[in-house]
Amino acid sequence: MMNKDWWKSSVVYQVYPQSFNDTNNDGVGDLKGITEKLPYLSKLGIDVIWLNPIYESPLVDNGYDIANYRKINPMYGTMEDFDELLETAHSMNIKIIMDLVVNHTSDQHEWFLKSKSSKDNEYSDFYIWKDPKEDGSEPTNWGATFGGAAWTYVPERKQYYLHCFAPGQPDLNWENPKVREAVYNEMRFWLDKGIDGYRMDVISLLSKRQDFPDALPGEYDYAKSYYKGASNGPRIHEFLQEMNREVLSHYDVMTVGETANTNVQQGKLYTDPSRHELNMVFQFDHMHLDYGEYGKFSDVKFKLSDLKKSLSTWINDLGDGWNSLYWDNHDQPRNVTRFGDDGVYRVESAKMLATLLHMMKGTPYVFQGDELGMKDVPFTSLDQYKDIETVFMCQKMKDKGEDEETIKKYAYLSSRDNARTPFPWNGEEGSGFSDAKPW
Repeated sequence: MMNKDWWKSSVVYQVYPQSFNDTNNDGVGDLKGITEKLPYLSKLGIDVIWLNPIYESPLVDNGYDIANYRKINPMYGTMEDFDELLETAHSMNIKIIMDLVVNHTSDQHEWFLKSKSSKDNEYSDFYIWKDPKEDGSEPTNWGATFGGAAWTYVPERKQYYLHCFAPGQPDLNWENPKVREAVYNEMRFWLDKGIDGYRMDVISLLSKRQDFPDALPGEYDYAKSYYKGASNGPRIHEFLQEMNREVLSHYDVMTVGETANTNVQQGKLYTDPSRHELNMVFQFDHMHLDYGEYGKFSDVKFKLSDLKKSLSTWINDLGDGWNSLYWDNHDQPRNVTRFGDDGVYRVESAKMLATLLHMMKGTPYVFQGDELGMKDVPFTSLDQYKDIETVFMCQKMKDKGEDEETIKKYAYLSSRDNARTPFPWNGEEGSGFSDAKPW
C-alpha cells in the first residue's frame, strides 16, 4: 500500500523538454526524447519528473502562455507520445507531475478570443476587464513583469485587460466560479490520464484585490507593482481549498505551488496539512539575496550568513508544513555559478551544493544538468539571448546608460537562458542532444 505522503521521501527531477533530448533532429527536445532517457533517470535515482509546459502555445513565454490545455505542442510530439512516456515512467516507478498554469492563459486561447470579442457572451467575464480612467489611461499604475504596463487596451470592448506578465498572457478572473470550474475540468483531464500531481505556476497571484489599488511610489519595483493587488490576495486560500476539495483530494497526487512574494508565515497557510491546500511551496527568499539595482540582473554576491538564515527559517518556522528545496530551475541561473565556484572548484561546488540540498528537511528538486555541475553560459553577443525577460532587461539597462560589458556580465550571471541550453549527453559536436542546430 502506498504511503499517502510519498512525496516527502521523493527526489524530483525537473525536465525542460525543449532542451532535454531531441529524437527527430529538429533542434528541439521532445517527449520521445524524455522516454528514451528514462533508464538514465532511473539509474540516477529520481522518483518524480516535473515537466515544464508541453501544451499547445505560441511560446511568447516558452510555453507559460497556454492556448489549449488538452493539446500537446506539436514540436514535442503527440498525445500518444505523452501516453507512452507516462506508461513507461510508471513501469519504472517514476512519477510524472505537470506544470499547471492557471493564473493566465495565452491570448490565443479560445476563452480569451471569445472574451475580447464582446461584453456579452459566456466568456466575457473569464478575464479581468476594466474601463479606462477618465483620461483614457490604464485602470491602475501596475507594471508587468516583462515590461510596460500590466494593462492592454482592446478596442472591441473599449476596455483594458490585466496581464501581470506579457500582453500575450491575460490573467484569468478567478472571482468567476465558471472560470474555476473550467480550470478544474482541465486539471481532471490530466489527472484521469494518471499523472501524479502538479507544479502550480505563480499560484499565489490567483486572487486579486477587487478594489484594484495603485501601488505607492517606491512600494515595489514597477515590473512587480501588481503585487499590490495580486500577491497572496484575499481569497487565495479559499480558492486553493476549493481546488483541493473539488479536484486534488480525489487523486493520490503531490502539489507544489510557486509563491513569489511569500514569507514563511504565509507559507504555513499554504502548506499546513490541516488546511487542505498544497503539499509544499516554492519560496524565493534565498533567490533574492543577491539582488541589485536591476533585481536579479546583478553581480552582487550573496552573504553566506544571509543564506544560512534564509534556509534555516524555512526549515524551522514552517510548523506542520512541508518544505521544498531547490537551488535553481528554468527561471534561475545555474547554481554552481551563483552559489559556488564555476572555475577551479566547479566539481567540488556542485557536490557541496547537492549534499546540502539533499540533507535538509524537505523534498529536493534537481534541475536537469545539476547532476553534471552545469554552469552559466558565456554567450558572445546579447543578440543570442532568447528569453523574454532577459531581452527586456537588457534593453532597460541600455536605456539607463549601462555599457555593453556590464549588461553582458549581468546577463551571464542572471539570465533564464543559462538554464535552458541543451543537455550535453556526450562530448561530441552537438553534445548528443541533436544532430541539428539547437533552438
